Amino acid sequence: MSTLGNTLPLPVVLAGARGHGRWHLENIRRLQDKGLVRLAGVCELTPLTEEELDWDQLPEQSADFGALLDSTGAAIAVICTPIPTHTGLALAAAAKGVHLLLEKPPAPSYAEFRRMADGVAAAGVVCQIGFQSLGSHAVPAIRKLIAEGALGPVVGIGAAGAWARDEAYYRRAPWAGRRRMNGADVIDGVLTNPLAHAVATALALDGSTRAEDVERIETELLRANDIESDDTSCVRITTAKGRITVAATLCAEQPDEPYVLVHGGSGRITFWYKQDRVLVQRSGRGPEELEYDRTDLLENLVEHLTDGAELLVTPESTGAFMKVVEAIRQAPDPVELPPDAWDLLPGENRRVVHGIDGLVAAAADTLALYSELGASWALPNEVSTR
Repeated sequence: MSTLGNTLPLPVVLAGARGHGRWHLENIRRLQDKGLVRLAGVCELTPLTEEELDWDQLPEQSADFGALLDSTGAAIAVICTPIPTHTGLALAAAAKGVHLLLEKPPAPSYAEFRRMADGVAAAGVVCQIGFQSLGSHAVPAIRKLIAEGALGPVVGIGAAGAWARDEAYYRRAPWAGRRRMNGADVIDGVLTNPLAHAVATALALDGSTRAEDVERIETELLRANDIESDDTSCVRITTAKGRITVAATLCAEQPDEPYVLVHGGSGRITFWYKQDRVLVQRSGRGPEELEYDRTDLLENLVEHLTDGAELLVTPESTGAFMKVVEAIRQAPDPVELPPDAWDLLPGENRRVVHGIDGLVAAAADTLALYSELGASWALPNEVSTR
């Protein structure tokens, strides 16, 4: 018997098993092999085929999420569905006493986020938000170095993400690349979804994860693709502790690993958060490269429910990130880049913004926005204050 009354393996229902959900499916398989969980059900509008669901003991499948939770006796629901559905599904699970791993972004607006977080808390269930980078052991290690003064006083934090997505990426689902759909917020932009980890990780290293930690947000939202939302953007966040600038694009010339850069008075730390890899550069010392382990968030949720381990990514610890989502939601629609600012790569069927790789890196390095770096197509930033 566990400290919280849960015994292993815990029955899990996965809502959304295609697309990124396939990653969750394989992760559940890994944890099932360890005896921690059991895949009890899969919720999809169209059931998975036997080829898609290669499982020894086939789980129950249903398009009715609530009924599936009831029939399987699920202890945990993993929700990896379109962004506008997150709050409704999370509250449906919470009402049945089912704990949650909710994919990022947790909601498309701050109001929906509060409705979800408050509802989950009132129901007395636990919710882990799926920012996998925050499970990296590098995050507390870097914060310890900062606290010990290893870099001197922190000047600011930058983050850079230069990724590539082809035309098919925006056609994969009706909500892809949308700001709104059927009157509901979606906010599927580069900073709020594919490179949301860059924003959340930078806030975590700053120690500014709660909504009240954010004082001011400046946004520059642009797009090269024929979409509603932004694919090439930057944001500068002023917190009680300092400044954070995050620059990102899905139109990179040479796609590379995203990173967060901590600037100190006598050194700096580069954190490639997808790789759990860290480079520490300090005055008077040679560079130090470090690699860290990572705690899986579903595994951490199981350990929390069975052994009382501290939950790594609570809803409240993503409040600052959701303030950024809200600023992007309230900003004017992204500016369409002029045709001479980008090219279409025929072989890859994707759009590339000229010079964007250098601009993204420069923004992280200088904490400046695109317009301040001289990008001719960047308009003056929009400012949001809490």
